[in-house]
Amino acid sequence: MTTVSIEFPESIFSVLRRSPEEFANELRIAAAIHWYQRGDVSQEKAAEIAGLDRVAFLLELGHRKIDVIPVDAEELRREALGE
Repeated sequence: MTTVSIEFPESIFSVLRRSPEEFANELRIAAAIHWYQRGDVSQEKAAEIAGLDRVAFLLELGHRKIDVIPVDAEELRREALGE
């Protein structure tokens, strides 16, 4: 596994009321969700990035009220009209 180091001001942890470990975990999950929503990665890969199994990742999406299966409006329209 590769390690990436990012420097943040110490004050950020007290403002967010998170330890550096909690902050790092939140950052991983946020990045995974972002890339998943953009369609850059699959659910499985996003879960891996987040450090979660796929079920836990899906539950995290639900907890954050994020669509588990993103649907394109035009695709939904075509499907509804049987096109």
